[in-house]
Amino acid sequence: MNPFSDVTELPEDFDGNVRLFPLPGLVMFPHAMQPLHIFEPRYVEMLRESLASDRLITLATLVEPVAAPTIPVPEVAPIVCVGKIISHAELEGDRHNILMVGVRRAKIRRELETTQSFRTAHVDLINDFYVPAATEKRGALKRRLLTAFGKIIPPKAGSHQALHDLMAGQMGVGPITDIIAYMMPFPTTDKLTLLEMNDVDGRAEHLIELIDRSDIDLQSVGMSEQEIGLQEESPHRPDDDSFPPPFSMN
Repeated sequence: MNPFSDVTELPEDFDGNVRLFPLPGLVMFPHAMQPLHIFEPRYVEMLRESLASDRLITLATLVEPVAAPTIPVPEVAPIVCVGKIISHAELEGDRHNILMVGVRRAKIRRELETTQSFRTAHVDLINDFYVPAATEKRGALKRRLLTAFGKIIPPKAGSHQALHDLMAGQMGVGPITDIIAYMMPFPTTDKLTLLEMNDVDGRAEHLIELIDRSDIDLQSVGMSEQEIGLQEESPHRPDDDSFPPPFSMN
């Protein structure tokens, strides 16, 4: 059972053509939630078109954190995440706060020529694959993943109970793996590798390896109890005092 299925479905007429929102240092994953503050005219245009149609925006990772002035179209990583706007608040000065949920991983086949001010592309969706022979072992894999994650989270009240509830709950290995991968402060290259992997069991195994070999203190990076709860409810809302988070100036 996928508790995200009601918001992570693509429209039936989805044709692979997407709006690209390049961001530095961000690798978005399906099932994860990301708040964004949009103010630049080209991305406001993109947002308005999205809200008037399918509410989809594809988040792409800039290859270089800061675009060189000599490169008019900064390069983005070919593996991207199609996202859906689930909350929108318009502010003064044509600024906008939105909350997005990742819907599907995808690979850019080609960027499209357009008269619009923002970039567009045609993508091929990357479908999750569950090895049939691993079905009986998947419950144990889920427990191993959550146990590995539990060893590095801050010992705050409720955090380990949330992990226990997840172990006993119906959220599958795929969504759990994606959300933990999104939350972890791994290098961008490691996150893009995880995003590209469509073998769910292999992706979970690789994530466990990354957690086990990484010297990570999630308390030092400000991991909240809500995030440790794996976003069963949104960790950010557009009216939060902490909103907006750091955003791209591109």
